[in-house]
Amino acid sequence: MLQGNLKKMSTEAIDGKVSYYLDLGETRVFVNDLLGKKVSLHINGTIHCTKCGKVTKKSFSQGFCYNCFRKSASCDVCIMSPEKCHFHLGTCREPEWAEQFCMQSHYVYLANSSALKVGITRGDQLPTRWIDQGATQARPLFRVSNRRMSGLVEVLFKSEVADKTNWRNMLKGLSVEMDLEREQERLIGQLYEGLDALQSEFGLQSITDLSDENETFSFEYPVLEYPTKITSINAEKTPQIEGTLMGIKGQYWILDTGVINIRKYTGYEATLTF
Repeated sequence: MLQGNLKKMSTEAIDGKVSYYLDLGETRVFVNDLLGKKVSLHINGTIHCTKCGKVTKKSFSQGFCYNCFRKSASCDVCIMSPEKCHFHLGTCREPEWAEQFCMQSHYVYLANSSALKVGITRGDQLPTRWIDQGATQARPLFRVSNRRMSGLVEVLFKSEVADKTNWRNMLKGLSVEMDLEREQERLIGQLYEGLDALQSEFGLQSITDLSDENETFSFEYPVLEYPTKITSINAEKTPQIEGTLMGIKGQYWILDTGVINIRKYTGYEATLTF
């Protein structure tokens, strides 16, 4: 029996095969080893803010108390919509935090999770970001100068391709292999005028095309059997979660009794038995 506050699972990919680790209390669990076993996860209702550590009655933005949610740069509107970054206006909530996490190189990428999508991430979050989204394939398109620029490029691509993952289809394992290099060529061919306009406004160095130096990455997830019907488990309504672990994909546990997004309950005190 292990106890502690839930966190987003750590991941690694060796030759494309994904491994998952859950840190609970002082113990790290290799979740892949639990495949095919009965597990029990009890959420006791106590939530600790991941920023200040205080107990909070409700979790905001996956792990924050209300006060930290209102004050933290990591919870500002520009996190979900990077093109709305206001660092350059001098109104950032936490300029030092932004210097570290936002004012650095980011990548704009294509991924295949449930279907083709465009996304962005910091360079030090590859391939973690792709795995967290349950992507079976991914390919960087551009390296850009900062988070705001990644958002501006993403908005441009959103006119032609989705920026969201259909998480239900992702958990059903419905993605079909794609030629991402061909999709890259197609989209850049359609959107080159918009890309040229951004470079004219922000400088040639603001966007680096990675077409000639990139590769498509593929990922294989530890799944014994994909569900045909998705039943989502709400841990606040069903705090005692039990079932046989059939797979792990994205940040989800696929049980024979339903699926649960572990990341959603960041900061919640939990007991795991297996």
